[in-house]
Amino acid sequence: MRFFLTNLLVVATLLWSCDLPMAFAEEGQTLSPEAIFGESAILIDATTGQVLFEKNPHEKLYPASITKIATGIYAIEKGNPDDIVTVSKKARYEEGTRVYLAEGEQVTLRKLEYGLLMHSGNDAATAIAEHMSQTTEKFAEELNAYLQEKVGVTETHFANAHGLHDPDHYTTASDMSKIAQYAMKNPIFREIVGTNRLPWDGKEWKSELINHNKLLRDYEGATGIKNGFTDQAMHTLVGSAKRGNTELIAVTMKAASSPYAYKDVTKMLDYGFAGFETRQIATRGAAYTESAVPGNDSVVTYTATDDLYATVPIGSEPLVELTNDGQLSVQAGSLSALYPLHRNSPPAAPQQAAEAPSNEQEHPVARYGLMFVWLGMNLFLIAYTFRKTRRQRRMRQRSLQRRAY
Repeated sequence: MRFFLTNLLVVATLLWSCDLPMAFAEEGQTLSPEAIFGESAILIDATTGQVLFEKNPHEKLYPASITKIATGIYAIEKGNPDDIVTVSKKARYEEGTRVYLAEGEQVTLRKLEYGLLMHSGNDAATAIAEHMSQTTEKFAEELNAYLQEKVGVTETHFANAHGLHDPDHYTTASDMSKIAQYAMKNPIFREIVGTNRLPWDGKEWKSELINHNKLLRDYEGATGIKNGFTDQAMHTLVGSAKRGNTELIAVTMKAASSPYAYKDVTKMLDYGFAGFETRQIATRGAAYTESAVPGNDSVVTYTATDDLYATVPIGSEPLVELTNDGQLSVQAGSLSALYPLHRNSPPAAPQQAAEAPSNEQEHPVARYGLMFVWLGMNLFLIAYTFRKTRRQRRMRQRSLQRRAY
């Protein structure tokens, strides 16, 4: 009995000292880099961009066909979907996965975007690049500039539109998550990558496109996005899913097999949905104020220019505060974020009444009041005395005159 109690105490102590990670392992509450097959991976909140898990996220690797996420959003935002694209010989004979475009075939840009993103057509990618930039080389230059300006990538350089191997064609899991997040904000892009099946009526190929992304059929709430493979890149996958108000994006790169890539993304998405949620913390136009000067009644007002959201651990209540420099600080468990607010012009401070001038300045007479009073009294006495003396003199003269007569 003593032996049993001793061992029970040891086991309980070990579990407590480990901060209970094993107690939640089966519920998806923990995820270690060692559990991910890909050489690089990341999980983010699609709404806020908050990183929830990462493994070597800044390692530069070959992306393969997840490149087409960038090509697709560029074509959607910069091109006219009703443009008629004439397929060149180069596009017709592009190697790798194709939608079997014919040389000289005329097809709308919109149709090519479906062939690009759903069926991973390399011929569609080249046709798009040549239509938009005349040459594939110029298209790559313009695509890189676009990604830097619109998305803010810093670890990406694309040499083509499709992702076929080129030593100078690389990106990172971190950058790919940002590109995917940006692309999924576009409703047309979102619709295309979320389409499971689509009839295809081409000049040389009549079939039905079946989206290469198996998540759409196998994962609850899947919304996209794209898979890829080359011998050098190995298997890459960018997957997204939405449950309730929370949408997540997971990226894995350089996985040894397609099943490993899908397991990676599934593990990350499961981990994210089990532990986190997206919560609105402010509505557009919400106002926040702070004192401008200590001890002064005047205030500085800040407003939210958009609805603001934060990623928080499920069950936690975020602490929202206004910082001294006019940002909204959100702290929830181990997650924190800052949201810039718009600084409004403070109301004009009421001008202080001008300091009342001293009596000496405002009333010069008052400064010499006593002197004027004294002078006035003296003038009065002088005049009175003069008048009295004059009167007495007249009376004396009249008296003298009477005596003379």
